[in-house]
Amino acid sequence: MTTSQARRAIDAVWRIESARLIAGLARIVRDVGVAEELAQDALVAALEQWPESGIPDNPGAWLMTAARHRAIDALRHKTLAERKHAQLGYETDTLRPEEDEDELDDDIGDDLLRLVFTACHPVLSPEARVALTLRLLGGLTTEEIAKAFLVPQATMAQRIVRAKRTLTEAKVRFEIPRGAELAPRLASVLQVIYLIFNEGYSATAGDDWVRPALCEDALRLGRILAELAPREREVHGLVALMEIQASRLRARVDLAGEPVLLMDQDRSRWDQLLIHRGLSALERAERLGGAPGPYFLQAAIAACHARALTAATTEWIRIAALYAALAQIAPSPVVELNRAVALSMAFGPEAGLEVVDTLTTEPSLKGYHLLPTVRGDLLEKLGRAREARLEFERAAELARNDRERKFLLGRARKLADKP
Repeated sequence: MTTSQARRAIDAVWRIESARLIAGLARIVRDVGVAEELAQDALVAALEQWPESGIPDNPGAWLMTAARHRAIDALRHKTLAERKHAQLGYETDTLRPEEDEDELDDDIGDDLLRLVFTACHPVLSPEARVALTLRLLGGLTTEEIAKAFLVPQATMAQRIVRAKRTLTEAKVRFEIPRGAELAPRLASVLQVIYLIFNEGYSATAGDDWVRPALCEDALRLGRILAELAPREREVHGLVALMEIQASRLRARVDLAGEPVLLMDQDRSRWDQLLIHRGLSALERAERLGGAPGPYFLQAAIAACHARALTAATTEWIRIAALYAALAQIAPSPVVELNRAVALSMAFGPEAGLEVVDTLTTEPSLKGYHLLPTVRGDLLEKLGRAREARLEFERAAELARNDRERKFLLGRARKLADKP
């Protein structure tokens, strides 16, 4: 195996295993900042050893063992003595190496879920909770998280560093809240889980258009939350939304891994089991009653697509109405952009373009590649090919995902010879 091949493999392993690794280490050291440092040390060891030794059969367990060895070494050199001497000494002496694999596949006492609630502790600002959890559980780089929030990378880096320091100084316990403590922390947890899912559903950067492992982690967390909070309508709404969206993963790329737009997807490839689970979760949320929340409304939108046998039979008028309701309770430029798409499908591209044009001066969308993407699509439908081509080229410049950038440039090239 060449060094470049090993590095690509290690990066793939890290994307899959880092969240479980950090969560397992956090349970041992009771400090998410220290846990991430130890995980990063293990990654460095893998980068040094795997190019020659090859990828181990169980890379997650290998990383956990390496991280524990680093923890023991650090303890011996007193670097963790003040904070972790008693706890770390006990854990490293009593846990056997063969238990490493089990630590990465915990049961309902879920380390990943504990990590989510720890990172979403009220001692942190809402922005810091989301950013830190995406970093720790999503395996995302600071740059990727910054793009998701439409903020500068330096701002996001400072936010994450401060969040980890705050958790350590506040001595936040690594646990799942119970009873009255659960409800106040659900909203930020739901936001975090859905952002993790979205990063898997439509990767912000890299070579892959989708990263199913992140979607699976988010779904697993959502399903556990649904059992922890069975009377919370928005929990079931989020689960319904993720199940239905996940049903399309196989159809979102072609055999070459290139993106396939929703309207062009082969719906026979949609996972009917996930659709059924999603519709059941939506029905469960409906039975709970109460005012609809943003996840419930988005799940209802997804259900419209899932129930349509063909793209042509989609209930776009209903979808536009649901987006309007969503804009009332959770207004944002991105919701308006999605509403514009629905309006264009229901009433024609002119109706959608009218809304899109009001968003072109929105500061938070300045670097958002989907704004020129949508505008280019609507202009193309209106026969304004030259303008559409310029929008697709601009969108490609803003896109960070390699496959998405290539896809957008392909759309621009098709319009090169048209007026």
